[in-house]
Amino acid sequence: MLELLKNSVDTLNNSHPIIQLCIYGTIILTISIVILLFYLKNLRYKLRIKGRIEATYQKKYESDLIEYLYAGDEQEINEQQKQIVRYLKKCAENSLKRKIIIKTFLKLKDDISGETADAIQNLYYQTGLIDSATGRLKSKKWDTVARAIRELTQFEIKEAHDEIILLINHPKKEVRNEIQKYLVKLFRFEGLEFLNVLENELSEWDQIQLLEILNKFNNLHIPDIGNWLRSTNQSVVSFALKLAKIYKQFDAKDDIITLFNHSNADIRIEAINLVTHLGIFEAVTILKKDLFDRTLDEQIAFFKMMEEMAMPEDIPFVEEHIQHENFFIRISVMKIMNLITVEDNNTFKINNADQYYIIDKKLTKAS
Repeated sequence: MLELLKNSVDTLNNSHPIIQLCIYGTIILTISIVILLFYLKNLRYKLRIKGRIEATYQKKYESDLIEYLYAGDEQEINEQQKQIVRYLKKCAENSLKRKIIIKTFLKLKDDISGETADAIQNLYYQTGLIDSATGRLKSKKWDTVARAIRELTQFEIKEAHDEIILLINHPKKEVRNEIQKYLVKLFRFEGLEFLNVLENELSEWDQIQLLEILNKFNNLHIPDIGNWLRSTNQSVVSFALKLAKIYKQFDAKDDIITLFNHSNADIRIEAINLVTHLGIFEAVTILKKDLFDRTLDEQIAFFKMMEEMAMPEDIPFVEEHIQHENFFIRISVMKIMNLITVEDNNTFKINNADQYYIIDKKLTKAS
């Protein structure tokens, strides 16, 4: 055996360097695979053990929680309930057990409502879990902070507002997103106060999330959005325009019209589209004054607006652009002319909108 091994080593040493390199690489790769297999097997075993432990604790905590909820009267907790509180508070000192307790509380809280849900929230206070969550707001790890805010949101802890709002300009987007959802879910429109101090961009996805949350609530008191329309943060202005459109904030028309001269072209176009939705007719005269000093997209948005807001006195202005070099503007002009026609006696007639109206193909030749 030793002789065979010695001959194999000698053969390897006398072989071509490329062959040696391949053999050594194969040996190293084989050893690495064996080590990895042992590691994965060990990891799988540990995960199974952890899963069993978590399942055992969760079953125990579910039992304790149910016992707590049905052990006493509505006035005050009895000794049996106090004992359960002390036990859970002691368990919550361990990070793994604390996560299981929180998971158990949330699982039951999501399935019930009313007094029982309030009792679970009270238990969240009594077990000191709220102190653990608010304490983690000061962590240097952004993911720890984000999870703490999410937990406070799930348990509807409004008392943490002052501590959380201080983090609104946190460098990590994930943390800012959790803060925004916390404020709007718990405080509705009042929670949008963070827009006054937001320094970072409010992404389109963030805006959609906030609007979806607000849409779940009825009879909301909508505050004055003027400050947000005048914000130096362009994303805040864009979000305020969406709010104005959805909640029909006609009272904000002066601030909306002011945005016709905003430094950002997208904001200007959004403002033009919004006056169409709100029916702010004075915007037509204002935009006419410097229409062709504006970008082509703004001009297209203006004529699109005129499809909805053109009056008979606007016909002479509109007719001047029936041969406009831009295809979309020509289409808008013809739609307007189709809706408002001049009679022989120099009077105007408002026609019914007809999706099948005839367009002169010579006038719509692509530019």
